[in-house]
Amino acid sequence: MTEQPIGPILDGLGTTIDLEDGDLVASAMVIAKVIEPNGDVSLSFCLSEGLSWVEQNGLLASAQQIMNQTAIGRRGDDA
Repeated sequence: MTEQPIGPILDGLGTTIDLEDGDLVASAMVIAKVIEPNGDVSLSFCLSEGLSWVEQNGLLASAQQIMNQTAIGRRGDDA
């Protein structure tokens, strides 16, 4: 297994993020479904440099809340 830059992989999947002028992405967490050559499916997980375990847990918990569609300040929501 070799490490690869995630940017080109995400670009190839057509992923985008909605940012406004002046927004700064400070950190990132990526969870990816990987299909191995033998057909097995696994998950891969990567983090931006310097992301502490506290920030990791916060990002993961917040992402789960967003996926569950709870009101935690999603851009464009009135909640």
